[in-house]
Amino acid sequence: MEKATFGSGCFWCTEAMFQRLKGVSNVKSGYAGGSTKNPSYKEVCSGKTGHAEVIQFDYDPEVISYDELLEVFWKTHDPTTLNRQGNDVGTQYRSVVFYHNEKQKELAEAYKLKLNESKIWPDPIVTEISPLNDNFYPAETDHDNYFNENGSQPYCAFVVAPKVEKFKKVFSEKLS
Repeated sequence: MEKATFGSGCFWCTEAMFQRLKGVSNVKSGYAGGSTKNPSYKEVCSGKTGHAEVIQFDYDPEVISYDELLEVFWKTHDPTTLNRQGNDVGTQYRSVVFYHNEKQKELAEAYKLKLNESKIWPDPIVTEISPLNDNFYPAETDHDNYFNENGSQPYCAFVVAPKVEKFKKVFSEKLS
């Protein structure tokens, strides 16, 4: 098993999608990329910690490759908006790949370049690609499995659920 860490807006949305992929396990919401040690959700939401909301998970490269994970990552959010996904605004919602090794860095940079050159989006991709450097702090346990346990909560019903439904249609062959 290998690890991956991605930030693509609200971690409830990102977690809800990646935990449905074949070969992915132990999806955990958390914070990375900032200067505050062991930040709380409230601190991260203040925008003063420098952390992004991220998910970290294990994946089996025999079942799903890092390139496939990058495809899911880039196709399930808008990587051209700086510090924003939909109505979620702030540095904690930035698009970011935190790589765990040089191979992940190379693959992420190559994929980003390919997407920029293809001009799929009218604006350039602003996704940050940075080393994780053991800078992952798990979120409070009430964020674990959030969408699955709180699907009727308004944010989940109006924001997360439509993203998950679209994700399931686009990536049906990759679902567990």
